[in-house]
Amino acid sequence: MTWKRGSKPNGWYPRRGDVCLFKLDKERPAVVISTDVLNRFSQDVCVLPISKSEHKQFSLRPKLTAGQGGLEFESWVKCDQPTTLLKDLAVYPALGFFSQECLRKIEAALAEALELSIKHDH
Repeated sequence: MTWKRGSKPNGWYPRRGDVCLFKLDKERPAVVISTDVLNRFSQDVCVLPISKSEHKQFSLRPKLTAGQGGLEFESWVKCDQPTTLLKDLAVYPALGFFSQECLRKIEAALAEALELSIKHDH
């Protein structure tokens, strides 16, 4: 199935794990990391930018293969650059979403980047 841009239905909001394009200086992909409760009621969402450029000096950028999360290219999640964006800047629909396994890798890299300790239930 190919991705096709559409108009946002009432009540739509980006969900945790969604990979969305955000309208910035140009459309750029990012993964939503804030909780769905916040995403639903807040005006902004917490995201990690995604880049097609590898930064070899940073091990805090998990590598993604083409196809993961609906991405067309091999990419890297910039866990060293968490930010918030207005959710109105998200392009509907999401490109895709990450599996729980992929999200765990991203969370681990984010925790390392921010020197946080997290525990996962197995």
